[in-house]
Amino acid sequence: MLVQIPDVLTAEEVRHCRQVLERSQWVDGRVTAGDLAAKSKHNLQIPVDSPEAEQLGDLILHALGRNPTYNTAALPFRVLPPMFNRYDTGMTFGTHVDNAIRTVPGTGGMRMRADVSSTIFLSDPDEYDGGELVVQDSYGSHSIKLPAGHMVVYPASSLHRVMPITRGSRWASFFWAQSLVKDDGMRTMLYELDLAIMETRRQLSDNNAAVLALVNHYHNLLRRVAEL
Repeated sequence: MLVQIPDVLTAEEVRHCRQVLERSQWVDGRVTAGDLAAKSKHNLQIPVDSPEAEQLGDLILHALGRNPTYNTAALPFRVLPPMFNRYDTGMTFGTHVDNAIRTVPGTGGMRMRADVSSTIFLSDPDEYDGGELVVQDSYGSHSIKLPAGHMVVYPASSLHRVMPITRGSRWASFFWAQSLVKDDGMRTMLYELDLAIMETRRQLSDNNAAVLALVNHYHNLLRRVAEL
């Protein structure tokens, strides 16, 4: 399931992120890549343990907490502290799959399963050429290039790549979540059911028998498949 979510960050939050990142130290992005992915990764990141990463990561996590679409699509159990990257002219990240298991910084080695990948764009499309995120699934390849503050959520199991930058610079935040529901097909069904419930609630009263029945089935289905 690939979901685009608009306005996860406000315009002011995007400006703040950019201002902090402009003052930050940037390092080779391969420090967080797996052995195979590192061979095709050419970008910059700020260190995950830097004060800037921690400050902006908290801002991102707060924004996710207030966003109902992200929470119903990802059903997050744990979210890895957000990271921040930058692709300048000539930089790219070839086709790869994200590591299945990630170590959570600052926890003494606690690990989590990466089920859901997310990218929040911090540059507007007119600031750079190229740089599309291309995600492959059973329906083909999907090219994503969103306005600053918008986010895309997709299965971490997907092959994906970032196309070469031919002009300008592409800045973004990226992170992974361990979902309460690890199977993407089941997450998709729950997401679509929740969307149907929201639309039904919009058309009918919340005490309508059909609304109550749908909500009951949603939570009982989630109860059967959720892992805590």
